[in-house]
Amino acid sequence: MFSGKQSKPTFKSYLPPLQTDLKKSPQLPIKKLEAKLLPGEIVVNEANFVRKCIGAESCQDDLWGKLVCTNFKVSFISHNSLPRQRFQCTHRLLGEHDIPLACVEQVVTVNDVKGKQKILGSNQKLKFNPTELILYCKDFRIIRFRFDEAGPESAKKVCLAIAHYSHPADPQLLFGFEYVGKRYHGSAGEQVNGVDPGGGMQTPLFDCSSDWDREIKRTGASEWRVCTINQGYFISPSLPEFFVVPVSLADQDLKQYACFFYSQRIPLWCWNHSSGSALVRMSNISDPQQQRKVEQRISSAITKSHPLRSDVFKSDLDKTLPNIQDIQAALLKLRCLFRTFLRHAVEVVYMLERRNVPVILLENEDRDLSCVISCLVQLMCDPHCRSLHGFQGLIQKEWVMAGHRFLDRCNHLKKNDKEESPVFLLFLDCAWQLWNQYPAAFEFTDVYLTVLGDSMWVPIFSTFLFNCPRQRAENSRDFASSKSIHLGQDQALRFPPVWDWSQQFSLKDQTLFNNPLYVGKIATCVQNGTVKTFTHRRSKKNYSSTLRGLPSAFRNGSIGPNDTLARRNSLVLRLRSDLSQVREQQETPSERFIRDFFSRPVDLQGLLLPQLLPSHLSVWKLYFLRWVPEAQIPQGGPITTFHKLSVLTDEIEMLQNQLKQYKGAGGTPNNLHVEPSKMYFKSSSTPHQPPAPPEYLSSSFPFSPVGNLCRPGILGTPLSKFLNGAKIWLSTETLANETF
Repeated sequence: MFSGKQSKPTFKSYLPPLQTDLKKSPQLPIKKLEAKLLPGEIVVNEANFVRKCIGAESCQDDLWGKLVCTNFKVSFISHNSLPRQRFQCTHRLLGEHDIPLACVEQVVTVNDVKGKQKILGSNQKLKFNPTELILYCKDFRIIRFRFDEAGPESAKKVCLAIAHYSHPADPQLLFGFEYVGKRYHGSAGEQVNGVDPGGGMQTPLFDCSSDWDREIKRTGASEWRVCTINQGYFISPSLPEFFVVPVSLADQDLKQYACFFYSQRIPLWCWNHSSGSALVRMSNISDPQQQRKVEQRISSAITKSHPLRSDVFKSDLDKTLPNIQDIQAALLKLRCLFRTFLRHAVEVVYMLERRNVPVILLENEDRDLSCVISCLVQLMCDPHCRSLHGFQGLIQKEWVMAGHRFLDRCNHLKKNDKEESPVFLLFLDCAWQLWNQYPAAFEFTDVYLTVLGDSMWVPIFSTFLFNCPRQRAENSRDFASSKSIHLGQDQALRFPPVWDWSQQFSLKDQTLFNNPLYVGKIATCVQNGTVKTFTHRRSKKNYSSTLRGLPSAFRNGSIGPNDTLARRNSLVLRLRSDLSQVREQQETPSERFIRDFFSRPVDLQGLLLPQLLPSHLSVWKLYFLRWVPEAQIPQGGPITTFHKLSVLTDEIEMLQNQLKQYKGAGGTPNNLHVEPSKMYFKSSSTPHQPPAPPEYLSSSFPFSPVGNLCRPGILGTPLSKFLNGAKIWLSTETLANETF
């Protein structure tokens, strides 16, 4: 009945065998997530198991980590790296996911379950546990965090901490004071505060008389002198301690006249034209009874400084340009706004260049509009101001030392929205328009201008931290006293200027500032074995197709209320022929000056005037659209041209160095010292094989929209809301349901 043969087992297991040897499956060590802190930086609050939203529609690319609030920044620390993040410019003060508190515009908390949301301010209470945090930033980013797995109390505390510390109540609560105070005392007792004056800084800070003396000699302003009556800020609280005045004005006269000007702001010399005409800025005279007498005395002194004793032309900026409230609200009409400022700057250039007369820029307080116009005039007239150090010195002289209210206009303390106005950003946009039309005339790139705009929100640098030099001195002295910091021979803490770019970027990343197209004074080329100076000449045909058929009022970049843009060869143009002839006879001298300029080849080391036609004014895409995914062009945009030009420039520099080595060795190449390349992108070492553009290049380079704008489109972003005049930005859920 039963056979003696043993049957085989029929059961089959589909489970993997039990692993008994633990050494074969080593466990990865769990790295503790800690924020990298700067000197003087402390952690205020933090929350674990926070999700940073990366994808706009799905959460598969989101990152998990710790959200940390310090007295300087909002930091997100994660084990993972961003997907598709193949490149980014490494910032030495900020990490990949860090946001300076000064850059936070609004803090919005949301509870999905209860359907509640609240915009948090300083010292406010939060009655619900947030499930989401949305940070709207001044650089047009939207950063979104989820607290689905985080503890409700820790989520609430970190949100309140971010809201509180992004609204400091006093300038000395800005992180820059703690940072500089800690850096002031080195581990060995040596002074490491701010920037070492012997560290090779080439940008003049205009905080000493020698900087002004050099500027006087550079511009040939022999009838002007450095004035020292404001040392210790004895005369005016908002003027620098050193400034330039006519030789014919005595110190005693200046002290007597100071009380008649608004905030005792005596007229400031800005720059001298090669013809001898001076550009001067002046606040209004507050005493009507003394106005005529004081104006005549000041004008007479400026006239005496001119070689031909030409009369003074006064340009009243308060009457002809928008005020700071208009600027704050005018990004809805952004193109019209900077066209207005550029056109007025051209009119001032006409008075200096063609009429050969001194110009006074009149403004009530002489601290906003004068900064923009004086800088634009010098950018158009003076090629030195288009070099990197010249541009930085220009901002230092006309903005920082002249007392522009950076603390109020940037609203670092978030106390008074009426004082907030992006005046400096307006200037950078105007400068970019000029750069965009004449890129070879500027030593720097648009990446440099963008990074400079971002640096306003890093409250460490003296450049953008105060309303005037006196405020910097007084606050730093008070802070040093409260912290028992011994200043020694210094009168105040030495905050680093933003011009020390090594504080933010490596030397490698700083090469992104260098323009491969730049044609400087010493730029040369070799043609048929002869070294010649390179001269850029523009074809006269460049603008013919654009100008053909336009109303004559467009000659100076403006359009009348009755003018429209008609199609070429249209009946409207033929019907307007008689009207055009009438307008041709009414051409103003300034319009003729502009027309004559564009009828000649352009000298990139001479006068530059901007084209003010709408077709020539563009959106500064790298600044305004860099966080918008839809605006990003992979492997496209101006960066591809920049890459090819950089490679070509690097190859030329390499060949020039080889030629120098060859000549220096008597016809035999040697290993002489080779200067490092100034270009970010290098040429290939293999001849006739230029390197292909890297895969990470996009039109947003070197910035990445990934993880910085969590929406499927531009609608609802800060840019969209800003252009629609909104003052408050809501949560992403609310914005998603809005109809524009």
